[in-house]
Formats: sequence, structure tokens, C-alpha cells
Amino acid sequence: MPAQNDSFWIRRLSALEKLGNRLPAPVTLFVGLAVIIALASALAAHLNWQLSAPGSERVLAARSLLSAEGLRWALTHAVDNFTGFAPVGAVLVTMLGLGVAERAGLLQALLMRLVMALPDRWLSFAVVLAGIVSNIAFDVGYVLLIPLAGLLFKAAGRSPLAGIAACFAGVSAGYSANFLLGPADVMLAGLSSEALRLVEPGGEVSVAANYYFTAFSTPVLALVGTWVSEKIVGPYLAQTETREPTEAGADTLEAPVPPHGPALRWVLGFSVCFALLVLALVLPAGSPLAAGEGNALKALVPLIALYAAGAGWVYGKRSGRFDKPGEATRGMEQAMVSLAGYLVLMFFAAQAVAWFGWSGLGQLLAASGAQLLAGFEGNVVVLLLAFIVISAAINLFVGSASAKWGLLAPVFVPMLLLLGVAPEQSQMAYRIGDSVTNIITPLMPYFAVVLAFAARYRPGIGVGTLIAMMLPYSLAFLCAWTLLFAVWLGVGLPLGF
Repeated sequence: MPAQNDSFWIRRLSALEKLGNRLPAPVTLFVGLAVIIALASALAAHLNWQLSAPGSERVLAARSLLSAEGLRWALTHAVDNFTGFAPVGAVLVTMLGLGVAERAGLLQALLMRLVMALPDRWLSFAVVLAGIVSNIAFDVGYVLLIPLAGLLFKAAGRSPLAGIAACFAGVSAGYSANFLLGPADVMLAGLSSEALRLVEPGGEVSVAANYYFTAFSTPVLALVGTWVSEKIVGPYLAQTETREPTEAGADTLEAPVPPHGPALRWVLGFSVCFALLVLALVLPAGSPLAAGEGNALKALVPLIALYAAGAGWVYGKRSGRFDKPGEATRGMEQAMVSLAGYLVLMFFAAQAVAWFGWSGLGQLLAASGAQLLAGFEGNVVVLLLAFIVISAAINLFVGSASAKWGLLAPVFVPMLLLLGVAPEQSQMAYRIGDSVTNIITPLMPYFAVVLAFAARYRPGIGVGTLIAMMLPYSLAFLCAWTLLFAVWLGVGLPLGF
């Protein structure tokens, strides 16, 4: 029976891959997408497409990118669109530090030690779980864990694309699950509270309003992701790589070198000292990175880069890999060279995403979805399940979780409250839908980043291949998480504090 199931999925995913790979190369795709957005914005503006913003008297209207104002904005903001594109800065800064660690051989040494210590049957679970937990640290999962997962699977003799897919599923499709409270809980609870006050002055939604459910969801999603990896995506990639062997990218690791034990012990000592330094900067009142001011989370990416560079330098010096001056700098340069294709892709992706936001098409599509659900009548569970589906669909076009909730909360929180749905329930339904389709839409900024990481191992990989890899995770997470939510509501368990 398992063989039949694998064959079923492999046939369909292969068909999806072939269909998706008929799309142009990623850069061409984003150029074409930008052209379509420009034409669509002009048509929407010509037809005077307008909607009332949920919960306010503000009118949402389409703006034409082909008008004088639109052309002026597109040209004058092209540089800012690129330099301000969220993935670019985080990836560049992180890769500076990782470049030192990789050239020193530290990453390879750590991965080899981990592979030797970790039973193969737990590898997928560990990668998916680590990806889910990493969302506590903003973009670190995307720029650090996903490429490391590819290296880890490769070191274990498995498809590196399978590691990238498993980690991407955890980081992005499992975005709203975690054992810890994070920035998303703070941002969404604040928006929910503002929406609640439209009908209940002084009302407030706790930051921990969804904590019980999100914490319980974390291992559940990790198990679901593991099953998808082992039963569907892994066999699919094994078969496709038999037809089209995986190639090594220019920046992958060299032939394995045994870990240098004494150098690793020096790295351990450096790690302890670095951790104590960070705690000294974060914990004391009035410290430079006082956690209460949110500075620690904002500084996380450069801290990771500094740690990776420092640990790499220590390992390189003690192991003899850095026996010539300038080796650390050469590691950084190598890392930047490996990102050349990524930067070209990011420029055009940034323009397409920015154009979509400025045109107002994203907000109009979100408001249209809100109106669709506003006319729906039914019991609490059915309403929330419908809301999950609509949120998942809207997420295919509008990437920012806080931006969408800022638009949708003023209508859904009051409306569903009048129908007997608590604000924290509406918020959790939105979070499920907003997470599960992240991994199958090219409009999600980090989709192009993951595509660039995958191209290290399969040059020329297309959008269709990545979507085919991720679609089983998206469907499995949607079904499992929605079912868990329905059972949780049916039993009457509290979602959080």
C-alpha cells in the first residue's frame, strides 16, 4: 500500500512540476509579473474599482502604475524598493558571518558531528521542528536554517532539496506555531485589540491569547511535516533526481574533512563567552539591548553574523585552516559571490512586490475576501473554518501577516464577535490560513530566497519544481491544523491565557 501511495503522489507531483516549469526563468517570471500588475492596475483604475475599508470610512481605490503618478513613483522608488526589501539585508548580513564559518570548515564539522549523533529516522522531524521554532527570531529561519538543512541532509547522504523543503515547511507554513511567544503574537494581538474596541471600548486581546493552541500545534505540525517528508516529498525527489541527477553548486562544501576536536572545544568556549556577553547586553535594566524595548530581536541578525564569523575564525585558527592572512575576508567574499544570482532575482522580485502594494490591488483583494465572509451565516466552527480558507487564499496574493490582519481584523473581529466568536478564535483562524499557503506562492518574498538556495544543488531549478515540492506540505498542514482547530473548539478547550 505505501508503494501505491508513493506512486500516486509521485505521478501527480511530477505532472505539477512539468506544468510549473513551463513558466519562464524566475527573473523573467517576476518581470512578467510586474508587467501584469502594471496592466491590471491600469485596468482597475480605469474601471474605478473601489471598496470601503473594513471598519472605517476610508475608501480603498486602485492606482494605475501606467499613469504619470505611477511611472514617477516606480522610477523614483526603484532603488528604495530593492534596498528596503526585507530578505535582502538579512541574507547579506547573515551570509557575511556564515561565509567565514563555511570557509573555516566549521559548518561542515558541526554537521558531521550532528549526523553522527542523530539517528536518521529523526532527521526530518528535527529539521521541521527547528524550522517551526525558528520563527521566534524573525527571518533567521529563512536565511540560516534552510540552507543549513540542505547541507545537513546532504551530509547524511540524502537529497539536500528534501532538507530545504522540510525546513521551509516548518519555518513558513508553520509560522504561527511555537513553544514560545514571539513578535507575531505581539503584533497580531495589538491589532485584534484595536478591532475589538470598535464594539467593546477598553477591550483587549492578550498577547498569550493563542498560546495553548500554538504550543500544542508545534509538535503536531512537526510530525505531519515528517510524514510528508518521508512518505511523499522524499520519494518524489529521489525519483526525480534519478532522472536528473543533483549537481553541486559552486558554493557547496568541499570533500568531507574530519572534525577537528580541539578546535571545536575552543568554539564551545567562544560560544559560552559570546552568550554571556549577549545576556549582559540584554538582561540588565537600561542595557543597550534591553529586551523590553525590542532591541534584542532587532539585533538578532547582526548578532548571529558576528557569532558565526567569530566562531568560524576561532575554528579556522585552531584547526589550521586559516594559516594565511585574509582567509576570513576571503570567506566573506566567496559568500557574496555565491549570492550574485540571488541579488539579481531579488531586484526584480522587490519591484513586483512593491508595485503590487502601491497599486492597491492587494488591499482590494483582501477587502473583497472580507466582504465574501461577511455575507456568510452559520455556526461558529463553520464560520471559522470558512475564514481559514479565505485567509489562505488571500495569503497567496498579500504576503505581510500584520498588514493583512490590520485590514481584516476591523471587520472580522467585531462581526464574528456578534455571532458568538471570541476575538482570540478569529485571530487563531486567521493565523492558520495565513501560514499554510506561504510556501506555495511566488509573491511571498522568501519564496525567491528558497529558490536560490535550492539552485545551489540543482542549477536551473524552476518555480514549478519548488511548488511541487511544497504543495504536499501546504495541503497536509492545512488539513491537519484545521482539523485540530475544529476539535479544539468542539471540545471547548481554551486557546490561551
